[in-house]
Amino acid sequence: MHIPVLQKEVIEYLEPKPNKNFIDCTINGGGHTLAILEATAPKGRLLGIDWDENQILNLKSQFPPAKFRSRLILVCDNFVNLKEIVKKQNFKQVQGILFDLGLSSWHLEKSGRGFSFLRNEPLDMRYNPENPLTAEKIINYWSEPEIERILKEYGEEKYAGKIAEEITKERKLKPIKTTQRLVTIIRKSVPLKYQYFKIHFATRTFQALRIAVNSELENLKIVLPQALEILKKRGRLAVISFHSLEDRIVKNFFREMFLEGKLEILTKKPIIPNKKEIKINPRSRSAKLRAIKKI
Repeated sequence: MHIPVLQKEVIEYLEPKPNKNFIDCTINGGGHTLAILEATAPKGRLLGIDWDENQILNLKSQFPPAKFRSRLILVCDNFVNLKEIVKKQNFKQVQGILFDLGLSSWHLEKSGRGFSFLRNEPLDMRYNPENPLTAEKIINYWSEPEIERILKEYGEEKYAGKIAEEITKERKLKPIKTTQRLVTIIRKSVPLKYQYFKIHFATRTFQALRIAVNSELENLKIVLPQALEILKKRGRLAVISFHSLEDRIVKNFFREMFLEGKLEILTKKPIIPNKKEIKINPRSRSAKLRAIKKI
């Protein structure tokens, strides 16, 4: 089950009120969406976006038809196309927008697309099957310097050079097609002590590949200005990020727009989960919530 991260805090900063319209740009398992719909009853509408059609289909089967479906619009698309989606759906008077940039439990546990290094699956890592780029293509066809670059840039992996070198060496013997084989290669590339750190030694490599496959950071940079433009005056925008690269993009954008007098920053420091939430949902431990109000 997908557990929504920082749900209480999201509601606190977005301030959903009866009959107001909201957008959830990363609807995932629908936890935040459900809470917003309950707060905006009886006539508030919510536009939910997800790049993965499976997530949309799951939500359609789960949401109580009589209670919410008339107020919930679901769209399978990349949030990078936010302005176009809003125009197509004629979705106006937007009071709040949410981005939860975390990977859903469904992707890790049930998608079979190689997001988790704990399962032996094909090296896919695409949110949407129509995306032509896969992790397997990066691993087997990108140059060693390019692989090293994304591991450094997107994964902040200190052994990026050695891992990239080992990948290019191994793929000459046999194409690298599964997560298990990639984990074995990473293990060979890093010092023994690195394999026993609190964070799994393959975490940063898998993160980097997922980000590269789905253009996550580039898309975030493109969509934030769109979100601010779409919001009504005094509307609110909340973003939950899960690693420093995402958080830096959000922080810098908010600061830049604040200096231009376009918004008020509601979270002087990022809001993080408390110990109780981390205990219930360990995946929430790296979450950071930032929120603003449009001026």
